Amino acid sequence: MIALAASSLGNTPIASFNRHFRFRLHPRNPLIQAAVSPSPSSSSPTASSGFDLSSLESAINKKDSNGVKEALDKLSEEGWAKKWSSQPYLSRRTTSLRELTTLGIKNAETLAIPSVRNDAAFLFTVVGSTGFIAVLAGQLPGDWGFFVPYLVGSISLVVLAVGSVSPGLLQAAISGFSTFFPDYQERIAAHEAAHFLVAYLIGLPILGYSLDIGKEHVNLIDERLAKLIYSGKLDSKELDRLAAVAMAGLAAEGLKYDKVIGQSADLFSLQRFINRSQPKISNEQQQNLTRWAVLYSASLLKNNKTIHEALMAAMSKNASVLECIQTIETAS
Repeated sequence: MIALAASSLGNTPIASFNRHFRFRLHPRNPLIQAAVSPSPSSSSPTASSGFDLSSLESAINKKDSNGVKEALDKLSEEGWAKKWSSQPYLSRRTTSLRELTTLGIKNAETLAIPSVRNDAAFLFTVVGSTGFIAVLAGQLPGDWGFFVPYLVGSISLVVLAVGSVSPGLLQAAISGFSTFFPDYQERIAAHEAAHFLVAYLIGLPILGYSLDIGKEHVNLIDERLAKLIYSGKLDSKELDRLAAVAMAGLAAEGLKYDKVIGQSADLFSLQRFINRSQPKISNEQQQNLTRWAVLYSASLLKNNKTIHEALMAAMSKNASVLECIQTIETAS
């Protein structure tokens, strides 16, 4: 998961949401940011229609959220950035599972249930392969046929012990193993492109993104939202906007696959935003917010399917943030 980031205020922390189950608050790190963002181009970028995008590129490279907004607002007024902040605010309403199903979300009733597909496949492979090797090793002559099976069989116990003591290491191994699933890269691209696109459509500027294994995320910047998040004073309107972005990845997977894999991080991020909002909402209202956010973001993705698919392709080729924005604005 997306990661959403509410961005930097000078040297203040960046809040981000990320596909791998963490909502992080970390100091601004120029080295990390340089790695995430595209390096400045030697020539001023110009859209195919003749609009000058150099101010936008400069603001993106500087991580200047106000500059990005101003550049996109200006380009929108000039007639280029037509998709930027193009979606009107729709207040939260009561939403049922039937509406999600009608829209095209598969198995809507299981959206919030964390998937164990990757975990189960990894553990089954480890236990099955070590067990098979242990049986074969039992045919070795002499003491080798006695000790080797025990040593090989103990690998499964070591894996379980590592998972208990350091879950992060086991999760990293599972993430690497997940790449063997045929749909893995496509899921990642669809998930992160959905976060990127929905954020752009509702007017949240993008800082960077990654599709690298174990680092999948999309970071967004907004100084005003950052202040509200840190102070714990997100109002209902801003909570709805952040909820829509947070649930976009889940919605993208739900529209295409029978089982959602990357929802845990998104749901965790949404819960953290809820905890930082005012007024506090009940458990029932939280459940309804989640359903509404999935419905809203899924509607945006369906209405902009061609753009979403084009953005997936661009991100899969490691396009820069500026190139991704150009893809959104030019895809028909």
